[in-house]
Amino acid sequence: MTILFRLGTAREAFDVSMTRVRGGTGTTGPPPPGRRPERRGHLRRIRADRVLLLVAAPALAYFLFFHYGALFGNVLAFQDYVPFLGVSGSQWVGLAHFERMVTDPLFWNAVKNTLLIAALQLVFFFPAPLALALLLNSIVGDTVRRFVQSVVYLPHFLSWVIVVALFQQVLGGAGVVNGWLSTLGLGGISVIGNPDAYGPLVIAQLIWKECGWATIIFLAALSQVDEQQYEAAALDGAGYWRRLWHVTLPAIRPVIVLLLVLRLGEFLSIGFEQFFLQRPSVGPETGEVLETFVYYTGFANGDFGYAAAVGLFKGVIGVVLIYAANKVAHRLGEQGVYKA
Repeated sequence: MTILFRLGTAREAFDVSMTRVRGGTGTTGPPPPGRRPERRGHLRRIRADRVLLLVAAPALAYFLFFHYGALFGNVLAFQDYVPFLGVSGSQWVGLAHFERMVTDPLFWNAVKNTLLIAALQLVFFFPAPLALALLLNSIVGDTVRRFVQSVVYLPHFLSWVIVVALFQQVLGGAGVVNGWLSTLGLGGISVIGNPDAYGPLVIAQLIWKECGWATIIFLAALSQVDEQQYEAAALDGAGYWRRLWHVTLPAIRPVIVLLLVLRLGEFLSIGFEQFFLQRPSVGPETGEVLETFVYYTGFANGDFGYAAAVGLFKGVIGVVLIYAANKVAHRLGEQGVYKA
Protein backbone atom coordinates (compact mmCIF):
# COMPACT_ATOMS: atom_id res chain seq x y z
CA MET A 1 0.00 0.00 0.00
CA THR A 2 2.85 2.37 0.80
CA ILE A 3 4.45 1.68 -2.59
CA LEU A 4 1.12 2.31 -4.38
CA PHE A 5 0.61 5.57 -2.49
CA ARG A 6 4.08 6.77 -3.44
CA LEU A 7 3.53 5.80 -7.07
CA GLY A 8 0.24 7.76 -7.07
CA THR A 9 1.93 10.79 -5.55
CA ALA A 10 4.70 10.65 -8.13
CA ARG A 11 2.11 10.39 -10.90
CA GLU A 12 0.30 13.50 -9.59
CA ALA A 13 3.58 15.44 -9.36
CA PHE A 14 4.40 14.44 -12.94
CA ASP A 15 0.99 15.63 -14.14
CA VAL A 16 1.45 18.97 -12.40
CA SER A 17 4.89 19.44 -13.92
CA MET A 18 3.60 18.62 -17.39
CA THR A 19 0.76 21.12 -16.91
CA ARG A 20 3.25 23.87 -16.10
CA VAL A 21 5.40 22.96 -19.10
CA ARG A 22 2.40 23.14 -21.42
CA GLY A 23 1.42 26.62 -20.34
CA GLY A 24 -0.67 26.04 -17.25
CA THR A 25 -3.82 25.03 -19.09
CA GLY A 26 -4.80 22.63 -16.35
CA THR A 27 -4.85 19.56 -18.69
CA THR A 28 -2.11 17.13 -19.63
CA GLY A 29 -3.52 16.08 -22.96
CA PRO A 30 -6.66 15.94 -25.02
CA PRO A 31 -9.92 15.65 -23.09
CA PRO A 32 -11.25 12.15 -22.61
CA PRO A 33 -13.83 11.06 -25.16
CA GLY A 34 -16.56 10.82 -22.52
CA ARG A 35 -16.32 14.53 -21.45
CA ARG A 36 -19.42 16.65 -22.25
CA PRO A 37 -18.94 19.64 -24.57
CA GLU A 38 -19.13 23.20 -23.22
CA ARG A 39 -22.57 23.76 -24.71
CA ARG A 40 -24.05 21.02 -22.57
CA GLY A 41 -22.52 22.69 -19.53
CA HIS A 42 -24.35 25.92 -20.35
CA LEU A 43 -27.62 24.09 -20.85
CA ARG A 44 -27.15 22.31 -17.54
CA ARG A 45 -26.60 25.63 -15.75
CA ILE A 46 -29.70 27.07 -17.43
CA ARG A 47 -31.77 24.11 -16.25
CA ALA A 48 -30.35 24.45 -12.74
CA ASP A 49 -31.19 28.18 -12.62
CA ARG A 50 -34.51 27.95 -14.47
CA VAL A 51 -36.50 29.23 -11.47
CA LEU A 52 -34.33 32.35 -11.12
CA LEU A 53 -34.49 32.93 -14.87
CA LEU A 54 -38.28 32.70 -14.82
CA VAL A 55 -38.42 35.20 -11.95
CA ALA A 56 -36.16 37.63 -13.86
CA ALA A 57 -38.00 37.17 -17.17
CA PRO A 58 -40.73 39.83 -16.57
CA ALA A 59 -38.15 42.47 -15.60
CA LEU A 60 -36.02 41.54 -18.62
CA ALA A 61 -39.05 41.76 -20.91
CA TYR A 62 -39.94 45.15 -19.44
CA PHE A 63 -36.51 46.62 -20.16
CA LEU A 64 -36.30 45.04 -23.62
CA PHE A 65 -39.73 46.32 -24.66
CA PHE A 66 -40.08 49.69 -22.94
CA HIS A 67 -36.43 50.81 -22.87
CA TYR A 68 -34.45 49.15 -25.66
CA GLY A 69 -37.41 48.64 -27.96
CA ALA A 70 -38.45 52.26 -27.49
CA LEU A 71 -35.09 53.38 -28.90
CA PHE A 72 -36.42 52.68 -32.39
CA GLY A 73 -38.91 55.49 -31.81
CA ASN A 74 -36.05 58.00 -32.05
CA VAL A 75 -36.50 57.85 -35.81
CA LEU A 76 -39.40 60.28 -35.28
CA ALA A 77 -36.85 62.99 -34.45
CA PHE A 78 -35.90 63.07 -38.15
CA GLN A 79 -39.44 63.02 -39.52
CA ASP A 80 -42.49 65.24 -39.73
CA TYR A 81 -44.38 62.41 -38.10
CA VAL A 82 -48.11 62.03 -38.72
CA PRO A 83 -49.78 59.22 -36.74
CA PHE A 84 -52.23 58.41 -39.57
CA LEU A 85 -49.37 57.95 -42.04
CA GLY A 86 -47.02 56.07 -39.73
CA VAL A 87 -43.24 55.97 -39.84
CA SER A 88 -43.06 54.70 -43.40
CA GLY A 89 -45.46 57.34 -44.78
CA SER A 90 -44.24 60.39 -42.85
CA GLN A 91 -41.94 62.91 -44.49
CA TRP A 92 -38.24 62.93 -43.63
CA VAL A 93 -36.98 66.35 -42.51
CA GLY A 94 -33.42 65.53 -41.49
CA LEU A 95 -32.07 67.84 -38.78
CA ALA A 96 -34.83 70.44 -39.08
CA HIS A 97 -36.19 69.72 -35.60
CA PHE A 98 -32.76 70.15 -34.04
CA GLU A 99 -32.30 73.46 -35.84
CA ARG A 100 -35.64 74.54 -34.45
CA MET A 101 -34.47 73.67 -30.92
CA VAL A 102 -31.59 76.12 -31.19
CA THR A 103 -33.91 79.07 -31.81
CA ASP A 104 -36.89 78.01 -29.65
CA PRO A 105 -37.12 80.18 -26.48
CA LEU A 106 -39.65 77.80 -24.90
CA PHE A 107 -37.20 74.93 -25.20
CA TRP A 108 -34.37 76.88 -23.60
CA ASN A 109 -36.69 77.98 -20.82
CA ALA A 110 -37.42 74.33 -20.10
CA VAL A 111 -33.68 73.56 -20.19
CA LYS A 112 -32.98 76.39 -17.73
CA ASN A 113 -35.63 75.19 -15.28
CA THR A 114 -34.46 71.59 -15.61
CA LEU A 115 -30.82 72.48 -14.93
CA LEU A 116 -31.79 74.59 -11.91
CA ILE A 117 -33.90 71.88 -10.30
CA ALA A 118 -31.37 69.15 -11.19
CA ALA A 119 -28.60 71.16 -9.50
CA LEU A 120 -30.77 71.60 -6.40
CA GLN A 121 -31.46 67.87 -6.34
CA LEU A 122 -27.76 67.07 -6.64
CA VAL A 123 -26.76 69.48 -3.86
CA PHE A 124 -29.58 68.90 -1.38
CA PHE A 125 -31.27 65.57 -2.15
CA PHE A 126 -28.26 63.38 -3.00
CA PRO A 127 -26.52 63.82 0.40
CA ALA A 128 -29.79 63.53 2.35
CA PRO A 129 -30.10 59.69 2.15
CA LEU A 130 -26.45 59.34 3.16
CA ALA A 131 -26.96 61.56 6.20
CA LEU A 132 -30.12 59.67 7.15
CA ALA A 133 -28.35 56.32 6.74
CA LEU A 134 -25.51 57.48 9.01
CA LEU A 135 -28.08 58.62 11.56
CA LEU A 136 -29.96 55.32 11.45
CA ASN A 137 -26.72 53.36 11.65
CA SER A 138 -25.76 55.24 14.83
CA ILE A 139 -28.97 54.22 16.62
CA VAL A 140 -28.07 51.48 19.07
CA GLY A 141 -31.49 49.96 19.79
CA ASP A 142 -32.74 47.64 17.04
CA THR A 143 -36.39 48.30 17.93
CA VAL A 144 -36.02 52.06 17.61
CA ARG A 145 -34.04 51.67 14.39
CA ARG A 146 -36.69 49.45 12.78
CA PHE A 147 -39.45 51.85 13.82
CA VAL A 148 -37.63 54.87 12.38
CA GLN A 149 -36.85 52.99 9.17
CA SER A 150 -40.49 52.00 8.75
CA VAL A 151 -41.64 55.59 9.27
CA VAL A 152 -39.19 57.13 6.80
CA TYR A 153 -39.86 54.40 4.19
CA LEU A 154 -43.63 54.92 4.12
CA PRO A 155 -43.78 58.12 1.97
CA HIS A 156 -42.10 56.26 -0.89
CA PHE A 157 -45.24 54.18 -1.39
CA LEU A 158 -47.45 57.27 -1.78
CA SER A 159 -48.14 58.54 -5.29
CA TRP A 160 -47.13 62.04 -6.30
CA VAL A 161 -50.80 62.96 -6.48
CA ILE A 162 -51.19 62.31 -2.75
CA VAL A 163 -47.87 64.00 -1.90
CA VAL A 164 -48.74 67.17 -3.81
CA ALA A 165 -52.22 67.19 -2.25
CA LEU A 166 -50.73 66.86 1.25
CA PHE A 167 -48.37 69.77 0.69
CA GLN A 168 -51.27 71.77 -0.70
CA GLN A 169 -53.30 71.11 2.45
CA VAL A 170 -50.39 72.13 4.67
CA LEU A 171 -48.76 75.03 2.79
CA GLY A 172 -51.57 76.21 0.51
CA GLY A 173 -53.36 79.53 0.83
CA ALA A 174 -56.11 77.88 2.90
CA GLY A 175 -53.76 75.30 4.41
CA VAL A 176 -52.93 74.42 7.99
CA VAL A 177 -49.93 76.73 8.28
CA ASN A 178 -51.72 79.82 7.01
CA GLY A 179 -54.74 79.02 9.14
CA TRP A 180 -52.55 78.78 12.22
CA LEU A 181 -50.79 82.04 11.36
CA SER A 182 -54.16 83.75 10.90
CA THR A 183 -55.29 82.72 14.37
CA LEU A 184 -52.11 84.31 15.77
CA GLY A 185 -52.80 87.54 13.89
CA LEU A 186 -49.81 87.10 11.60
CA GLY A 187 -49.82 87.41 7.84
CA GLY A 188 -49.99 84.28 5.73
CA ILE A 189 -47.12 82.92 3.69
CA SER A 190 -47.28 82.20 -0.02
CA VAL A 191 -45.62 78.90 -0.88
CA ILE A 192 -47.92 76.97 -3.20
CA GLY A 193 -48.14 78.90 -6.45
CA ASN A 194 -45.23 81.18 -5.64
CA PRO A 195 -42.62 80.98 -8.44
CA ASP A 196 -39.82 82.09 -6.09
CA ALA A 197 -40.56 79.22 -3.68
CA TYR A 198 -41.11 76.59 -6.38
CA GLY A 199 -37.54 75.23 -6.41
CA PRO A 200 -37.22 74.72 -2.63
CA LEU A 201 -40.77 73.33 -2.55
CA VAL A 202 -40.15 70.54 -5.07
CA ILE A 203 -36.84 69.63 -3.36
CA ALA A 204 -38.59 69.44 0.03
CA GLN A 205 -41.25 67.20 -1.50
CA LEU A 206 -38.63 64.94 -3.04
CA ILE A 207 -36.65 64.64 0.20
CA TRP A 208 -39.78 63.87 2.23
CA LYS A 209 -40.96 61.22 -0.22
CA GLU A 210 -37.80 59.46 -1.38
CA CYS A 211 -35.09 60.11 1.19
CA GLY A 212 -36.00 57.15 3.40
CA TRP A 213 -36.19 54.70 0.51
CA ALA A 214 -32.88 55.88 -0.94
CA THR A 215 -31.10 55.04 2.33
CA ILE A 216 -31.41 51.28 1.69
CA ILE A 217 -28.26 51.10 -0.45
CA PHE A 218 -26.24 53.21 1.99
CA LEU A 219 -27.40 51.11 4.95
CA ALA A 220 -26.36 47.96 3.10
CA ALA A 221 -22.93 49.49 2.47
CA LEU A 222 -22.59 50.59 6.11
CA SER A 223 -23.38 47.06 7.31
CA GLN A 224 -20.24 45.81 5.52
CA VAL A 225 -17.84 48.14 7.34
CA ASP A 226 -15.48 46.17 9.56
CA GLU A 227 -16.24 46.80 13.24
CA GLN A 228 -12.60 46.20 14.13
CA GLN A 229 -11.66 49.39 12.30
CA TYR A 230 -13.98 51.36 14.60
CA GLU A 231 -12.48 49.64 17.65
CA ALA A 232 -8.93 50.34 16.49
CA ALA A 233 -9.76 53.98 15.80
CA ALA A 234 -11.42 54.33 19.22
CA LEU A 235 -8.34 52.85 20.91
CA ASP A 236 -6.24 55.45 19.09
CA GLY A 237 -8.39 58.16 20.63
CA ALA A 238 -10.52 59.01 17.58
CA GLY A 239 -13.91 60.51 18.39
CA TYR A 240 -17.16 60.00 16.51
CA TRP A 241 -16.48 62.59 13.81
CA ARG A 242 -12.94 61.39 13.16
CA ARG A 243 -14.16 57.78 12.91
CA LEU A 244 -16.85 58.96 10.52
CA TRP A 245 -14.37 60.85 8.35
CA HIS A 246 -11.50 58.35 8.37
CA VAL A 247 -13.31 54.99 8.64
CA THR A 248 -16.95 55.16 7.57
CA LEU A 249 -16.81 57.44 4.54
CA PRO A 250 -13.71 55.82 2.96
CA ALA A 251 -15.33 52.39 3.38
CA ILE A 252 -18.50 53.36 1.52
CA ARG A 253 -16.83 55.72 -0.95
CA PRO A 254 -17.16 53.27 -3.90
CA VAL A 255 -20.93 53.12 -3.37
CA ILE A 256 -21.15 56.92 -3.12
CA VAL A 257 -19.18 57.35 -6.36
CA LEU A 258 -21.27 54.73 -8.15
CA LEU A 259 -24.56 56.38 -7.18
CA LEU A 260 -23.18 59.80 -8.06
CA VAL A 261 -22.18 58.62 -11.54
CA LEU A 262 -25.63 57.13 -12.08
CA ARG A 263 -27.28 60.32 -10.83
CA LEU A 264 -25.23 62.44 -13.22
CA GLY A 265 -26.35 60.18 -16.05
CA GLU A 266 -29.95 61.12 -15.20
CA PHE A 267 -29.13 64.77 -14.54
CA LEU A 268 -31.77 66.02 -16.98
CA SER A 269 -34.33 63.36 -15.99
CA ILE A 270 -35.71 64.99 -12.86
CA GLY A 271 -39.17 63.43 -13.05
CA PHE A 272 -42.49 64.03 -14.74
CA GLU A 273 -45.50 63.53 -12.49
CA GLN A 274 -44.35 65.87 -9.71
CA PHE A 275 -43.83 68.77 -12.12
CA PHE A 276 -46.81 67.97 -14.33
CA LEU A 277 -49.14 68.26 -11.33
CA GLN A 278 -47.71 71.60 -10.13
CA ARG A 279 -46.99 73.29 -13.46
CA PRO A 280 -50.43 74.99 -13.67
CA SER A 281 -49.99 76.59 -10.22
CA VAL A 282 -46.79 78.48 -11.15
CA GLY A 283 -47.11 78.65 -14.91
CA PRO A 284 -44.84 77.34 -17.69
CA GLU A 285 -42.29 80.10 -17.16
CA THR A 286 -41.22 78.50 -13.87
CA GLY A 287 -42.77 75.03 -13.87
CA GLU A 288 -41.86 73.82 -17.36
CA VAL A 289 -39.13 71.15 -17.44
CA LEU A 290 -37.97 68.97 -20.30
CA GLU A 291 -40.31 66.08 -19.42
CA THR A 292 -43.40 68.29 -19.37
CA PHE A 293 -42.17 70.17 -22.45
CA VAL A 294 -41.99 66.87 -24.37
CA TYR A 295 -45.47 65.92 -23.17
CA TYR A 296 -47.17 69.18 -24.08
CA THR A 297 -45.31 69.47 -27.39
CA GLY A 298 -45.96 65.90 -28.48
CA PHE A 299 -49.29 64.83 -27.03
CA ALA A 300 -51.05 68.15 -26.42
CA ASN A 301 -49.91 69.95 -29.60
CA GLY A 302 -49.40 66.90 -31.82
CA ASP A 303 -45.83 67.88 -32.77
CA PHE A 304 -44.43 64.38 -32.30
CA GLY A 305 -41.27 64.83 -34.37
CA TYR A 306 -40.11 67.88 -32.43
CA ALA A 307 -40.92 66.20 -29.10
CA ALA A 308 -38.90 63.13 -30.15
CA ALA A 309 -35.97 65.39 -31.06
CA VAL A 310 -36.03 66.99 -27.61
CA GLY A 311 -36.16 63.56 -25.98
CA LEU A 312 -33.24 62.37 -28.10
CA PHE A 313 -31.26 65.46 -27.15
CA LYS A 314 -31.87 64.75 -23.47
CA GLY A 315 -30.77 61.14 -23.87
CA VAL A 316 -27.54 62.07 -25.68
CA ILE A 317 -26.64 64.59 -22.97
CA GLY A 318 -27.25 61.89 -20.35
CA VAL A 319 -24.90 59.47 -22.13
CA VAL A 320 -22.18 62.13 -22.34
CA LEU A 321 -22.55 62.99 -18.66
CA ILE A 322 -22.39 59.41 -17.44
CA TYR A 323 -19.36 58.71 -19.67
CA ALA A 324 -17.53 61.79 -18.36
CA ALA A 325 -18.44 61.04 -14.73
CA ASN A 326 -17.26 57.44 -15.12
CA LYS A 327 -13.93 58.68 -16.50
CA VAL A 328 -13.52 61.01 -13.52
CA ALA A 329 -14.30 58.11 -11.17
CA HIS A 330 -11.54 56.04 -12.78
CA ARG A 331 -9.09 58.93 -12.42
CA LEU A 332 -9.93 59.05 -8.70
CA GLY A 333 -9.18 55.35 -8.34
CA GLU A 334 -12.79 54.13 -8.17
CA GLN A 335 -14.40 51.45 -10.31
CA GLY A 336 -17.37 53.50 -11.50
CA VAL A 337 -20.24 51.97 -13.45
CA TYR A 338 -18.15 50.09 -16.01
CA LYS A 339 -14.51 49.52 -16.81
CA ALA A 340 -13.04 51.45 -19.70
